[in-house]
Amino acid sequence: MEDQNNKFPKNNLPKVFLHGSPKFTSILQPHHSHNFHIINPSSSTHLHQFLSTNPHHATDIAAIVCTSLYPVKADVLRLLPSLRLVITPSAGTNHIDLSECRSRGIQVAGAGNLFSEDVADMAVALLMDVSRKISAADRCLKRQSLSASWNFPLGSKLSGKKVGIVGLGRIGLEVAQRLEAFNCIISYNSRNKKPLVSYPFYSTVLDLATNTSILILCCELNNQTRHIINREVMLALGKGGVIVNVGRGALIDEKELLRCLIEGEIGGAGLDVFENEPNVPKEFFALDNVVLSPHAAVLTSESFSGIKQLVEQNLIAFFSNKPLITPVI
Repeated sequence: MEDQNNKFPKNNLPKVFLHGSPKFTSILQPHHSHNFHIINPSSSTHLHQFLSTNPHHATDIAAIVCTSLYPVKADVLRLLPSLRLVITPSAGTNHIDLSECRSRGIQVAGAGNLFSEDVADMAVALLMDVSRKISAADRCLKRQSLSASWNFPLGSKLSGKKVGIVGLGRIGLEVAQRLEAFNCIISYNSRNKKPLVSYPFYSTVLDLATNTSILILCCELNNQTRHIINREVMLALGKGGVIVNVGRGALIDEKELLRCLIEGEIGGAGLDVFENEPNVPKEFFALDNVVLSPHAAVLTSESFSGIKQLVEQNLIAFFSNKPLITPVI
């Protein structure tokens, strides 16, 4: 169902389609505007389904706001001849066909650096949880009676550990700053060496893993980074090694990760993202050396307020013929 609360005339306003689950589209719903007409389906209807029952909208949807689980690929873009803008409330854009958008002159806006601090907080939280076995200890204690003797494996201290960060952008730098407080020895891998950064640089992830005991993944997903964490990298990290992923699930070869965790080839993993979201391999659930989070690194009350405002600002800027606030292309 369309948003029925907009009190302004809609006939001549450009239409903006909110493409996501009802939970997120209700949060992202911009305030009423003279500049555009919001179409917000009341159910988790994908755009294909919506257009099949509302074909009159296909020719005049001018913008889409899409979440990461609702991709805007070439097949979607072909359905919308008037589309001029795609906005995602996400730090990543691999769910959007940027090449097709460029060729069609469609502008794209992202979340910019809005989530950097939240994601960095989650990365460190996952690392501490895995290292000190906080969630595993919680489950262990709840399974035992108060009179039972506690029999729980030791965790590992975080202070002074060698940590490799894969992708030293804004999020990676925020992670590094937090880990400096633990006196961690930080090094990194990125597409290019950062001239103003003093941390040691490794040109390959394999070299980074060989020289560290912890890897934190903060890079984007593309053809070059898909399965950048393979079995060879995991084995190089070592039996006590830990992998934390707050980037994208497909950065890791998930099947090999499971195998290495089960066989004790690495020590543990903290995962906020998964290769085939929203599906998570059930084999992870039985492992006490794994901490799982449902792609929730950016989900704070503060971030929701911020992203709603940023989406609205980008829409207003675009339909006022002004530069986007957080342009991707």
